[in-house]
Amino acid sequence: MAPVVQTQVLPGRVRAGYALGSLVTGAFGTVPGLLLLPYLTDTLGVAAGVAGLLVLAPKAWDVLINPVAGRISDRTRTSMGARRPFLLFGGLALAVLFAAIFAAPFERNAAYAAVMFLLAATAFAFYQVPYVAMPAEMTDDYAERTRLMSWRVAILAVAILVSGALSPMVTKQFGGGIPGHRAMGVFVAALILVGTFGSFFGTRSAPVGKVLPSEPSFAAQLRVVRANRPFRLLLICWIVQAAGIATMLAGVSYFATQILESPDTGATLLFACFVGPALLVMPLWTRVGRRVGKLRAYVYASVLFAAAAAALALAPFQPAAVVYVLTGLVGGGYAGQQVFGLAMLPDCIAFDAQRTGRRQAGVFTGLWTAGETFGLALGPGVFAVLLAIFGYVSSSSGEAAAQSGTAKIGVLIGFTLVPALVVASALIGLRGYDLDERRLTEGVS
Repeated sequence: MAPVVQTQVLPGRVRAGYALGSLVTGAFGTVPGLLLLPYLTDTLGVAAGVAGLLVLAPKAWDVLINPVAGRISDRTRTSMGARRPFLLFGGLALAVLFAAIFAAPFERNAAYAAVMFLLAATAFAFYQVPYVAMPAEMTDDYAERTRLMSWRVAILAVAILVSGALSPMVTKQFGGGIPGHRAMGVFVAALILVGTFGSFFGTRSAPVGKVLPSEPSFAAQLRVVRANRPFRLLLICWIVQAAGIATMLAGVSYFATQILESPDTGATLLFACFVGPALLVMPLWTRVGRRVGKLRAYVYASVLFAAAAAALALAPFQPAAVVYVLTGLVGGGYAGQQVFGLAMLPDCIAFDAQRTGRRQAGVFTGLWTAGETFGLALGPGVFAVLLAIFGYVSSSSGEAAAQSGTAKIGVLIGFTLVPALVVASALIGLRGYDLDERRLTEGVS
């Protein structure tokens, strides 16, 4: 069993090892949302509304499977701890299944892709839920959780940049269409393998936390979660914002092709501008968090995201350079949202441990990742509905069909104003969140 330690500063090798898991979560969280919907509409010729349903349904399944994965990992006892075995086996299965999504071996490949996506989402649940549960058990230190999340989000930014920016390039390099998507699937699967082995071996010396009794039944665990008000408020905000972010992500390829009229390089440049600045502003967000607190910093980051996304609605009248700068501001806001949202989650779990004396991080992270996954699934669904409403024309040639002015308006609204409104409105859910360092240090009143 790894050392049972309850404090404070973690070794750099443990932070780095844990952070490498973001290659897995970043790649799987980014590429399907970015390329699966265009793959269905512009390569397999699936109508936009049907394609949206095929993308949404497997992710909706995760709402059911993620809490189950959390409960199982809470009750797992091995010489490697409760979480690490899932990092290895869940990550390996995910890599294979991700490549299979875009393999297109049959004539009716739309249904095949949906089934493989469902299986991949299941494997991802058994990786992600234990992975997200680990920080609450690795350290009890309030500030150390923020540092750990800063490392994780920095690697997450790299994962999004590499997978999101290079995947369209790989697809083009190998001829586009089905052959190009097959090559892209293998490329992303390789990234997932690197993250899997890095997180598994990199956390072998990580503290596992004190093993406390778990609630006896899933119903009892849900009652405990409902009683944790800070967690409920944070979860609602996180789910809604995930939907807004995913709506924007689903529109990247369409925005680059139809608005920027840059189908070959536009998506890659947008991703580079979105993620590149995030790496630069990470230390700034950490300082902001220390000065104003995690909650207020989270609000600032969300406002920055929403304001910059709304300004992109003027993209047809702006120089390309302005569009890319605004995209960088959106990415800076996104980085702050990730750092502080993920740093507040283990605080909520620690608050519950103080209140109940029970170990159930997997239950909380199971519901957290289920909600996040559902929000991320809603994004492409929302964007697909907008495409259908505004008359987007699908294609089976591997290239986007010519679109009407009305269809282009739908793309523009879905990429800019809708995500801005959703992300900003989600902050309403944080009203009443009052969990801070003082409260955690002094204990539950």
